[in-house]
Amino acid sequence: MPDEVPGVDVPDRRGRTGLDRAGRDLDGNPRVRVREVELLSSSWYVLRRTTFDYLRTDGSWSTQERETYDRGNGATVLLYDAERATVLLTRQFRYPVYVNGHPDGLLLETAAGLLDDDDPETAIRREAAEETGYDIGEVRHVFDVYMSPGSVTERLHFFAAPYTADRRTSEGGGLADDGEDIEVVELPFAKALAMIGSGEIADAKTVMLLQWAALSGPFAGRDR
Repeated sequence: MPDEVPGVDVPDRRGRTGLDRAGRDLDGNPRVRVREVELLSSSWYVLRRTTFDYLRTDGSWSTQERETYDRGNGATVLLYDAERATVLLTRQFRYPVYVNGHPDGLLLETAAGLLDDDDPETAIRREAAEETGYDIGEVRHVFDVYMSPGSVTERLHFFAAPYTADRRTSEGGGLADDGEDIEVVELPFAKALAMIGSGEIADAKTVMLLQWAALSGPFAGRDR
């Protein structure tokens, strides 16, 4: 009898089974026929290898193989004070960027996190409170983006929301049980925007939200 595979036949460490079924029932694109899905890892997030046939534009079929990393979908928010012309960011250690050339692995970022079982707005309110300590009010949905479509399935929901000192309910810093050690950083918006050009802000979601804020968001049309 073959060994039972965690995440496929028996629950993995997060209680999941059937993780090799993802994508097998896709029918939105007649040029794609999924043949096989193999679970490579489900230690925490899920790594799969999928084999599929693809109908090329010249009319021929090709068999292709792709690995996809599924960590769930997420949300991020730019917290801004339009009157004081400031933004509220976080700084935390990111090992993947550290091992890929970032000097110390400490990234300046907008508050963000995975949705888990929440809707995007609920999730970003939770993450903003955990990371920055601010209980945010009205939020504005900006756009949704696939951040790394060549290999990562995640769709990130972008938001913006004002913050004021009286909305701070805790020190923030993230959840220690999740290994988070987050510094809350307030910056003048003009300085944050300039830090994109200097390379001091190198996180994609943060760059996108800062540029949105300058072009059509709360700081559009202002002299900087």
